[in-house]
Amino acid sequence: MSLKNQITEDMKSAMKAGDKDRLKVVRLMMAAIKQVEVDSRSELDDNGVLGVLEKMVKQRRDSVEQFEKGGREDLAAAERAEIEVLETYLPEQLSAEELAALVDEVIAATGAGSIRDMGKVMGQIKARAAGRADMGAVSATVKDRLNAL
Repeated sequence: MSLKNQITEDMKSAMKAGDKDRLKVVRLMMAAIKQVEVDSRSELDDNGVLGVLEKMVKQRRDSVEQFEKGGREDLAAAERAEIEVLETYLPEQLSAEELAALVDEVIAATGAGSIRDMGKVMGQIKARAAGRADMGAVSATVKDRLNAL
């Protein structure tokens, strides 16, 4: 079953169960997916849906940070609850050790020797770790490794 179909089924289940909080988040996900499909005039595959969900998680993490700075813990808690629901649809995240090993492997495979090769390395890592790693953390790790060469 595709990820989009799974989300649709979960929306139906949340409606039947009366789980209003989960239903709200699932509807937001469906709306975001539909918006991207309308804008691109094509149907998203699982990788496209994962990209939309990752973007939604990132937006909510940024919101949590802003709400905490503003002293609005109630709104930050609501955003964290939405993140929990969104993360159930994302693949298991890579650990720090797995990420470091992947970065080292790709640097060796591409023959990267300096920071100028960062784009080449990031392109391959993004393809291999799609949905399983925060690209901001990946970028920082790649920069550290390439600067150490």
